[in-house]
Amino acid sequence: MRIAVASSNGEDLDLHFGKAHSLYVYEYHEEKDEFEFIDKRTVEIESDTKHQNPKIIDAIKDCEVAICQQFGVKAQMHAGDFGLKLVKDEGTVEEALRNYIDHVNFMKNIKI
Repeated sequence: MRIAVASSNGEDLDLHFGKAHSLYVYEYHEEKDEFEFIDKRTVEIESDTKHQNPKIIDAIKDCEVAICQQFGVKAQMHAGDFGLKLVKDEGTVEEALRNYIDHVNFMKNIKI
């Protein structure tokens, strides 16, 4: 699973999706329960433009999930149109990645 994390420095989850000028991309290897850093993607953000979701989504179109500090309804709808799941979290990049995978694994094991 490929996951993008909106971070200004690669350590802290500190960017709103619509203003994410840098995204760090990781591959999660389920069999090893490990994250592999793939690369840093940079998006040219215009400070006076509100919704820049298409640029950001295009930069991470190979990802299934994007984790960010915050996102709006329009971003969520637009991302969904491209099969990208947006997730809100806080803390460090490492914590956000682990939180997401722990949640996915928890949901897989729920018996109804």
